[in-house]
Amino acid sequence: MEITFIDETKKVTDEEIKDIESLLQFAADYLHLPENTEMSVTFMDNDKIQVINRKYRGKDAPTDVISFAIEEGEDETPIFFAEDELNDLPHELGDIMISTQRAQEQAAEYGHSYEREVGFLALHGFLHINGYDHMTTEDEKEMFGLQKEILNAYGLKR
Repeated sequence: MEITFIDETKKVTDEEIKDIESLLQFAADYLHLPENTEMSVTFMDNDKIQVINRKYRGKDAPTDVISFAIEEGEDETPIFFAEDELNDLPHELGDIMISTQRAQEQAAEYGHSYEREVGFLALHGFLHINGYDHMTTEDEKEMFGLQKEILNAYGLKR
């Protein structure tokens, strides 16, 4: 899987990016995603994520993570490609935006490391762009169960 990282804060270290990439690669393997999968992760501050949250979700407050899926389902296949050509096209998941400020605040609030919190948020956004959500109790149980399963299998515990 190819992941593009954008650090708008200019504060995320190469080691932190490497850790997030490792977790997301693990999660991609866990979900058996195709190798030609692509996505992006952008690190930003509370002010920037608040603007996005207000514009796209109608909530005028900073949040920890926002994700935007590009491909919503199988029916989105372009009709101008032959079936065998589709296998060569990248499978674009979407974009994840993480507020590093909010991650620091929540890490302190929940009593665990910043690295664990950013990893949790990255995985949470990753599951969203792979079609999981927590709008119903049943969906929440499925998504959060999978989230915990992946974090535990990876070894990123509280």
